[in-house]
Amino acid sequence: MPADLSGTWNLLSSDNFEGYMLALGIDFATRKIAKLLKPQKVIEQNGDSFTIHTYSSLRNYLVKFRVGEEFDEDNKGLDNRRCKSLVTWDNNKLTCVQKGEKRNRGWTHWIEGDKLHLEMFCEGQVCKQTFQRA
Repeated sequence: MPADLSGTWNLLSSDNFEGYMLALGIDFATRKIAKLLKPQKVIEQNGDSFTIHTYSSLRNYLVKFRVGEEFDEDNKGLDNRRCKSLVTWDNNKLTCVQKGEKRNRGWTHWIEGDKLHLEMFCEGQVCKQTFQRA
């Protein structure tokens, strides 16, 4: 049975966010502001259906998907690109592959102990973030 990622999660740490944003082509001013933010994630999981809200004082982002079904993702508020996304379970890790303008792009969420981990990757850059339950 895959992990239950449901909950409200606050950012604890972020490693290489700048490099990841550079790979996405995000402008200098936005990168500098984004590095200061402490986003909150709210994950609603109902079987293989997910709604993930990411809230910050700069921008909010919402993505809804069903595991195993490819969907069109509009990254408005992030890097403003559209891509085809496919989310699958890899044991207890929820992994997304995003196909579009940028190569080798996607993310992985998983729980280890009482922490939610997120790795975002794009064109060789990997950002590692850790969240704690609110």
